[in-house]
Amino acid sequence: MPGPKGQTFEAEWERYLDETTEFQVYRLTDPSYSSSLPGPSGRAISRNGATLLYSSDRTGSPQGFRMDLKTGDTQQLTDRKDFDGASLTFLPDSRSFCYFAGRVLYLASLGNLRDRAVYTIPEGWELSSGVHAGADGAHVVFTERGAGSSRLRSVALTQGAARTILEAAFEVTDPLERPQRPQVLYRQSGMGLWLAAMDGRTSELKTPPGTTGPAHWSPGGKTLLYLHFPEDPKELNAIREYTPEAQTDKLVAKTSQYSAFGPNRDGSVFVGASRNTASPAILIMLRIVRRELTLCEHRASHPDRVSPMFSPDAQRIYFQSDRHGKQALYGLHVERLVERIEEDSQ
Repeated sequence: MPGPKGQTFEAEWERYLDETTEFQVYRLTDPSYSSSLPGPSGRAISRNGATLLYSSDRTGSPQGFRMDLKTGDTQQLTDRKDFDGASLTFLPDSRSFCYFAGRVLYLASLGNLRDRAVYTIPEGWELSSGVHAGADGAHVVFTERGAGSSRLRSVALTQGAARTILEAAFEVTDPLERPQRPQVLYRQSGMGLWLAAMDGRTSELKTPPGTTGPAHWSPGGKTLLYLHFPEDPKELNAIREYTPEAQTDKLVAKTSQYSAFGPNRDGSVFVGASRNTASPAILIMLRIVRRELTLCEHRASHPDRVSPMFSPDAQRIYFQSDRHGKQALYGLHVERLVERIEEDSQ
């Protein structure tokens, strides 16, 4: 049985100097147990950058936790059987969070940790990949798969009313609602990125030959930044930018073989995780000059799961790696390297 929610744990942070760069790195969780960031569709960091949401099996089974990023202290948030850590996400106001446990979607208050069941996946269907909370904080989008089909769903968090945005004969994953527009980005297995309107109309993003990796909307939703893996493995992986209305796609920068990346909030700086076996590094890149700086080695056995990300003010970087044992969370201070971004007032 999972341990009781609400219990707290003292900080386990350990500092070390990276052997390659001598940058100071913080290991935030103990690698004797597994800790993971939410899935790519989820929000892991609160708006003010003070709290990190993650999952861990430190109490015997995977459960949700929050970490105070000033003190390192951690509190257990859930105690549900079949908790799905990849589905964990903050709502936009950072006062609530939601997650799936088994077939049930729960909404919980961060203040008192009370949760309630919002929606249950019908028989014949199961959760696929990706849960994203809409910008209005009133609904979430996610994908379900059944026998020979898949569907993109939207559920209202107040009444639990669910509706299908689209249903397809292929698997759809990783939904990401487009800011300020009634559209949802999703990934078709083996077929790249697509946009779905709320009435079910779909359009494919005309990206170059190859495959697409992580994708991130600009704050206003005008463009999409994504990682492109060329067909020719000898070519460099690249960050590209797509503008849906104009159907234009342009190169932003070639990379040191990033397998995962994240932009700061205004898209002026990127943090990437290289899959180069000779240099499995965490790097930052200044967009304007396309210049990279190596921060540390991640040495993850699966570089595509490193999930590097900036804090909202761009003064910290967080990532995950199994370099010291089981998967753990890590952080770096980059305030001397990256300009601070003021807190989003929206």
